[in-house]
Amino acid sequence: MLARIYQPARNAMQSGQSKSDWVLEFAPSEAKRIDPLMGWSGSGDMNSQIKIKFPTKDAAVAYAEKHGLAYRVDEPKARKHVIKPGGYGGNFAFNRRGAWTH
Repeated sequence: MLARIYQPARNAMQSGQSKSDWVLEFAPSEAKRIDPLMGWSGSGDMNSQIKIKFPTKDAAVAYAEKHGLAYRVDEPKARKHVIKPGGYGGNFAFNRRGAWTH
């Protein structure tokens, strides 16, 4: 059973640069099947429902090693900071030349 350790992406409402928690979740061990009566999908794999959050990657790795779990770590992609010279903050700069109008 393979566990995946990753840092989830932020949703569209979060724009800050602070780091979020790391998550350990298990890969599905069997395919989902459709219930013939209701049409819902499901499986007998109970480990696919488990998501454990950790404050750091090292804590997640230590947990996996302590419990003898095979794991893989997916590193997050680095996000570059977008700082535009003369952007919105330039409207309120002290060295601004000219009147502030729209």
